[in-house]
Amino acid sequence: MTELISNPNAWVALLTLTFLEIILGIDNIVFLSIVSGKLPEKEQPKARKIGLALAMVFRIILLFGITWVLSLQETLFHVNFGFFEAHVTGQSLIIFGGGLFLLYKSVSEIHHKMEGEEEGTKGKSASGLSNAIIQIALLNIVFSFDSILTAIGMISMKSPAEGGFGPTGAIEIMILSVVISIAIMMIFAGPVSKFVNEHPTIQILGLSFLILIGVMLLAEGSHLAHFRFGNDVEVTSIPKGYLYFAIFFSLFVEFLNIKVRKNSKPVQLHNNEIIDDNLKDTNINN
Repeated sequence: MTELISNPNAWVALLTLTFLEIILGIDNIVFLSIVSGKLPEKEQPKARKIGLALAMVFRIILLFGITWVLSLQETLFHVNFGFFEAHVTGQSLIIFGGGLFLLYKSVSEIHHKMEGEEEGTKGKSASGLSNAIIQIALLNIVFSFDSILTAIGMISMKSPAEGGFGPTGAIEIMILSVVISIAIMMIFAGPVSKFVNEHPTIQILGLSFLILIGVMLLAEGSHLAHFRFGNDVEVTSIPKGYLYFAIFFSLFVEFLNIKVRKNSKPVQLHNNEIIDDNLKDTNINN
């Protein structure tokens, strides 16, 4: 650790990885905000803290089991139908499954917010704390794999003599970057969630971003499994830079729209109506 502290390259790697972890954690915060927004207000901070704590724990566990993570790159089984070929790995199954789950959850949430649910007429909360934590934990596993695989690709595990940090040094840098980035996200998760829940258009945009990220995970999983159609067409991954540029540009445009129409009354989504009905029922009972 002392050698790393005195190594300028280690500091550069730490700052770079921390920034990358925060950027990759944007989708995590968006998902947290939307899922926790369906809970009673007093339970929302607890759900966010548990969700981010789980994200940190999963990432650190995966880093300590880095040999196992890398072993998931080995082919589990081979499929060849002539017109379609694939070498399915453990990593591809996890990431592909996570993409499917994210697509399903995002589309379901958009339907719920725009069309409403029958349970909303009963004045019940759309989901409980335990259900929200289970959803967050499932998706955190996928996000953690994606984050750790990206970090492993950036940090050299070669010995210091070969210009790297060594296996131990690289893992220490990655763990520090995870802890720092999660701490920063915990600080800003509350204000971000409050802003998202107060602006229905941001909620729909956030769910649209999750659909994009789900498609990206499907493409990444297909790429890791070497999906090939015919002799020449192989599925490639979608560069994350394109995706996050689209997200930030869309948010910038929406921020301008919010500023222009700040005096107008925002549209009410069904989730907000359910919360308002619950508050009214509580006041009547009191």
